[in-house]
Amino acid sequence: MIYDFDGTLSPLNMQEYDFLKAIGIRDKAQFWQENTRLTEQHDANNVLSYMRLMILKAQAAGVSLKREQFREFGASVELYKGVEEWFDLINALGKENGVHIEHYINSSGLQEMIEGTPIARKFKKIYACSFMYVDGVAVWPAVAVDFTTKTQFLFMINKGISRVSENYKVNHYKPESERPVPFKHMIYFGDGDTDIPCMKLVKEHGGNSIAVYSPRNKSKRSNAESLIRSGRVNFACGADYSKGGEMYRIVESIIKQIRSNCEFEQLQLQNRKRFGC
Repeated sequence: MIYDFDGTLSPLNMQEYDFLKAIGIRDKAQFWQENTRLTEQHDANNVLSYMRLMILKAQAAGVSLKREQFREFGASVELYKGVEEWFDLINALGKENGVHIEHYINSSGLQEMIEGTPIARKFKKIYACSFMYVDGVAVWPAVAVDFTTKTQFLFMINKGISRVSENYKVNHYKPESERPVPFKHMIYFGDGDTDIPCMKLVKEHGGNSIAVYSPRNKSKRSNAESLIRSGRVNFACGADYSKGGEMYRIVESIIKQIRSNCEFEQLQLQNRKRFGC
C-alpha cells in the first residue's frame, strides 16, 4: 500500500501547520503564491523552489533548520479520521487473509516532517523530499519529489530498491517473477495532480488506485470523480479511514481478491506441472 501524504492522509500541506506559524506567515496562500512567482521567475521545478523558500524564510525568521525541529513541526500535522488506527487494522486484515501487508509513503512533502508524525513507524519506507545537513542544519535539498519522481519510486518498490542513491538500479533488468512487489499487488492512495501518473500506472499494470478526497471539499470531490470517469483510478473515496467505512471495505475486498488470484495462479501452475507444461 503506497500513500501520498498531503491531502491523502492529512487535510492540508504539512508546511501549513506549525512551520508557517513559526516563520510568521498566517496566510498560507501567501507562501505558495511566493513559491509560484519564484518558480516562474527562474523557470524552476516548483518542489525545489518550495524547499529553497523554506530555508530562506526560516533563516530570515531565526527558526531552527535542524532535523529535530522539522520533526517537531511534523508532530503538529493533522491526520484524517481513522488514519492513526488504519495501519494496524489493515495489517490484521491481511494476516486474517494470509496476505503480508507493507506500507510506503510516496510524497512531495518533507520526509523530516513525516518522521515527526505519530504514524511514521508504520511505513517500511518513506519516499519524500528531504534536505542535506551540514553540522546538523539543513542547507540544500537532497531529494525533490515531483510527479515523475513518484513513478520512479513505484519501480523502486517493485524491484526492491530502498536507497534513493541507488535509483539507477531501476533500469537494470529483473524478471517479473523476481520482483518483490508486483504492480498487481499494489494499492495506491493519492489526491492531487502529482499522483495521477502513479495512480494510472498502478491501474494499468493490474493494481488498484484510490483517489482520496476531503468529504467537505467539493472541488476535491469533483477532481476525484473526474479521475474515475477518465479511467485513471479504480475508486474515488472520501478520506475516512475508520474500520467498516467505505475505504476499509474497498481495501478489504482488494486484499481478498489478491489472495484469490494468488490461489488461482498456484492451482494453474500445479496443474500445468502435472502435465509437464
